Amino acid sequence: MNLQQKVVAEFQNCFGAPPSTRVQAPGRVNLIGEHTDYNEGFVMPLAINRHTWIALRPRTDRLVVLHSMDHDQTTTFDLDKLEKDKGWQEYPKSVAWALQEADYKLTGWEGTTICDVPLGAGLSSSASYELAVAAAFAAVSGFPWDAPKMAQLSQKAENQWVGVNCGIMDQMISAVGQEDHAVLIDCRSLETTPLPLPNGTSIVILDTATRRGLVDSAYNERREQCEEAAGLFGTKMLRDVDSAALAEKVSRLSEVTLRRARHVITENERTLQAAEAMKQGDATALGQLMNKSHNSLRDDFEVTNHELNIMVDISQNNPGCFGARMTGAGFGGCAVALVESERAREFVTAVQYAYQSITQLKPAAYVCRASTGACAVPINS
Repeated sequence: MNLQQKVVAEFQNCFGAPPSTRVQAPGRVNLIGEHTDYNEGFVMPLAINRHTWIALRPRTDRLVVLHSMDHDQTTTFDLDKLEKDKGWQEYPKSVAWALQEADYKLTGWEGTTICDVPLGAGLSSSASYELAVAAAFAAVSGFPWDAPKMAQLSQKAENQWVGVNCGIMDQMISAVGQEDHAVLIDCRSLETTPLPLPNGTSIVILDTATRRGLVDSAYNERREQCEEAAGLFGTKMLRDVDSAALAEKVSRLSEVTLRRARHVITENERTLQAAEAMKQGDATALGQLMNKSHNSLRDDFEVTNHELNIMVDISQNNPGCFGARMTGAGFGGCAVALVESERAREFVTAVQYAYQSITQLKPAAYVCRASTGACAVPINS
């Protein structure tokens, strides 16, 4: 029984009748363009074939009743009396709050949810959850689905209700993902450009089995450092600073400010170069840019950890790998590798064995494909 079937069966078990619809929203992995989204820069993620699913039906009152199969808990909240608390239930509440703040007229509903996006792994389980909830409200409330708008409101929910100052990338790719394509996103204009993966390549996600929470963490500190660096260049966002401008001010910047700015500026340049490599189908060039991205995240932005560096080093030295880097906010979680499709399973086996031998941690690995963004899925499909 797959996740779609499980969530429908659990709905029948919880509510004694079949749901009226299902919705899904994918997690994501970012190929390149890390810590650039909140600097209004460029990112190149893809939605992965791991999702949050919700089976649901509308209610006649203003309540949302949601059973989480992952937590084995049920939450109930009133759309007219939203109050902050703690726990997983804050995510659906936050989306309801953001939608109502934007004057969407919401209908109550009851549902069951399940997710196979690994929690805390840097694969955006939270954005997947937020967009699935937004899709659930759209399905029962009858408002049209505007993917960029839903992404922006879900980001607002996470920023202002949950308290994580994430950029727009995670929610945007969960909303606009395209099958078999990565998507270049301009995080200022929200313009998107789908880009096919190079022929004969596969994306492998490598979970280091290390975790770090993001709320009140060094993630928020890095964001503040970027804002401070931008101010020294007389602009609000590092998106507007290039390498030439950085070189002119090297002597005037503190060591930390220089490193943080250098990462963001060069990462934006690498991401645009990676887009060109993908247009040319050049896996070698794309892989080299991924390797450089990891070095910058490790040395200039300082958001890797020991285990991520080991995982990436092992991957980069495997003959089937074009390139590898940490992905996500960092400090733990996952790496992503671009590998030859014919060697993907061999690559996974070799990397897992070597990593476990060195760290004594048991890693997970997923050979994934690019998936479509959030949407409703009819029960009979």
